[in-house]
Amino acid sequence: MKQFFKFMFASMLGTILVFVLASLAFFTFLILIVSGVQKERVESISPNTVLEIKLDYPLPDRTIWEPFSGFRFNFRLNKQIGLNTVLANIRKAKIDNDIKGIYLNLNDYSAGGLATTEAIRKELLSFRQSGKFIIAYGEMISQSAYYLASAADKIYMPATGNFEFKGLSLELTFFKNTLQKLEIEPQIFHYGKYKSAIEPFKLDKMSSENRLATSSLLSSVYTNMLNNIASSRHLSYDFLKDAADKYLIQFPEDAKKYKFIDSLVYYDQVLDELKSRSAIRNDRKLRTVSIEDYTDVKGEGRSSSSNKIAVIYANGEIRNTDGDESTIGAKNITEAIRKARNDQSIKAIVMRVNSPGGDALVADIIWREVELARQKKPFIISMGNYAASGGYYISCAADSIVAEPTTITGSIGVFGIVPNMQNFFKNKLGITFDRVTTGKHSDFGSITRPLSADEKQILQKQIDHIYETFVNKVAQGRKKTFQQIHEIAQGRVWTGLQAKENGLVDVIGGLDDAIRIAAQKAHIRQYRTVEYPGVKGLMEKVMQDFASEAEAYYLKVKLGENYKYFNKIEQIDRYNGIQARIPFDVDIH
Repeated sequence: MKQFFKFMFASMLGTILVFVLASLAFFTFLILIVSGVQKERVESISPNTVLEIKLDYPLPDRTIWEPFSGFRFNFRLNKQIGLNTVLANIRKAKIDNDIKGIYLNLNDYSAGGLATTEAIRKELLSFRQSGKFIIAYGEMISQSAYYLASAADKIYMPATGNFEFKGLSLELTFFKNTLQKLEIEPQIFHYGKYKSAIEPFKLDKMSSENRLATSSLLSSVYTNMLNNIASSRHLSYDFLKDAADKYLIQFPEDAKKYKFIDSLVYYDQVLDELKSRSAIRNDRKLRTVSIEDYTDVKGEGRSSSSNKIAVIYANGEIRNTDGDESTIGAKNITEAIRKARNDQSIKAIVMRVNSPGGDALVADIIWREVELARQKKPFIISMGNYAASGGYYISCAADSIVAEPTTITGSIGVFGIVPNMQNFFKNKLGITFDRVTTGKHSDFGSITRPLSADEKQILQKQIDHIYETFVNKVAQGRKKTFQQIHEIAQGRVWTGLQAKENGLVDVIGGLDDAIRIAAQKAHIRQYRTVEYPGVKGLMEKVMQDFASEAEAYYLKVKLGENYKYFNKIEQIDRYNGIQARIPFDVDIH
């Protein structure tokens, strides 16, 4: 017995020591994070400074403290900001006498969707009106990077670099054959000939309707891109299209020959030009500040007006959850709208929607809050990269809808999928099921048996009802008839430009345009903006995000390019209930 207690207490002591040491290590790590971030603050800059913009990470619409977003498990933290801060910093630099110009670093450009690039490009063009320079340089210039760079005064790259200009493509993934091999039957219900969200599960290629809609979408994006490049680079639209079709730009010297870029130079030569343009002697170091660090540099004083415009960020899939910074839930966005509606100091509301849609029920709940808020004060929608299906549902009750030219919107339709996995369990896993019920439909919705003919009719009736409700609410919001909306609905996807033509969108522009419209409708000239929903504190974010970020990082490393397929399957697994969601993930490249 004496030996037992001896070993027991030794074991307990060891466990306690491990716990204490682990806790000390963890909190030391947190202190290092906080102190590291504090040391990186740059609150002032020297005269003749160049603002460096290198966006080699996806930009969310809103800057939120993400403690592990730049963490690569090598004890290095990178600052990461949102689109709102990037645009605000470019505007601040435009009138900052200490900023001489912008250096646009094009390497590894991956800011995100088309509308994000469009918004940054527009702000860069505005910056140039100040008379300050923009120099763009990259060893490898992708098409999206080049589109952004076309707003610059000069574009440079080395002769040994890689330049891409070949036209746009959009690739869809189909799972029909995979499901057949697994003996899983997707029981599919939808309304609308263009609701192609269900096609990956029942076809092995695009339907003719889907191909038509996708081609039209891609053509609208491409036309807008070529027209803007043509205007900035003083080239013709026809020449640009021909250059891509014939793959004329195979080497950097071709890009220079055809005036896509201005010169073939190395990085050190770009530095020399930046020094010259910013009045820095050649033997001195170039003064630069990154777009991230420039955030802390003081600009014009914030308005102290008592009038406020609420900016609500509705970002991510619509799910039947509370929601967070990257998802739209039944709680976070409805509460934000309610607070803004009931706050007397808030004179107008702008909701920034960046969502491919999702749960139809949650979308309807948010629609109701928008409708109630609109009855009390002006309510304006600003659309980001996506505002489709459920994303459009939550937008359609607004007074005015503002979208970027390349916003992906529309997709007014609904679908539902009930997998029948009976044969998969039986033939692949050797698992069978049996049941007793109190009625004919007691186990309605079970994935371990096929739906009956009656049950299929019930589900289709529910789909039809939700679609009709969706279209009626869009018609009400857009002041059109059911038939007028039905003609442009049925799940079809549109760009912002196309949506403006067919009446689903009122104005082509960005978030700032939406805020200006809100101020006009509220009849106020002086105002300040306040952001909703509230953001979590640093410590809360650290505790919450570490495990999920570590898991995502590990999967990305292990799966590489295949991570996107894993992500798609995981996304499908989250489908719960009837969905109002964009028919496919738009990855244009």
